[in-house]
Amino acid sequence: MFRTITGLVASLGLALCTLAFTTSTAHAACQAGVVEPLEKVGETRLRVYFFKVYDAVLYTDSGNYPEDQSLALELSYLRDIEARQLVDTTRDEWQSLGYSVGQREEAWLQTLSEIWPDVADGDCLLAYAGEQQGVRFYNAEGELGGIDDDEFKQRFFAIWLSEDSSFRRNRDELTGER
Repeated sequence: MFRTITGLVASLGLALCTLAFTTSTAHAACQAGVVEPLEKVGETRLRVYFFKVYDAVLYTDSGNYPEDQSLALELSYLRDIEARQLVDTTRDEWQSLGYSVGQREEAWLQTLSEIWPDVADGDCLLAYAGEQQGVRFYNAEGELGGIDDDEFKQRFFAIWLSEDSSFRRNRDELTGER
C-alpha cells in the first residue's frame, strides 16, 4: 500500500514537473526570436469576473510607449478559448471602440479565423508589428500568418492600447502608466 501511494505521488510529481516544463517552453517559444531584440514596456493579467483569461506583455524597441517603433504583444492564455471566440471578441472590441465593421474588416476577421488556432491553458499568441506593413502572428510552433495592412495594425492594437479600451486598468499596466 505504501509503495503504491509513494509511486502515485512520484508519478504525479513527475507529471507536474513535465507540465511546468512544457508550459515554460511553450511560453518561451512563442516569442519565436521576434521579441528578443525588444524591451518590455509593461505587463498585465486580464480577468473577467473571477476568471483569469490571459497574461499580456507589451514590448517595443526602447521599452517605452507610445513611440513609432516595433511593437509586440504577447498573450499567454490561462484558459481554453476557441479561435471563433477570439475572432468574435475582436469584432466586439472594435465595435466598442467605435470602429465600423464593414466588408474590409470582415475580410480581416475571416483571415484571423483561418490563421488563429484554438488556444488552451498554457498556449500563447504573439502579435508583432515591425518595419513591415501590418501585423504578423506567432505561436509556440512558429509564424501563423498575418495581415499586411497598417489600418488593421492600428485597429488591432487599439483593442489593448487605446485610451478607450474596454479594460483601461490593463491598458495602463501594459503601457507602463500604472
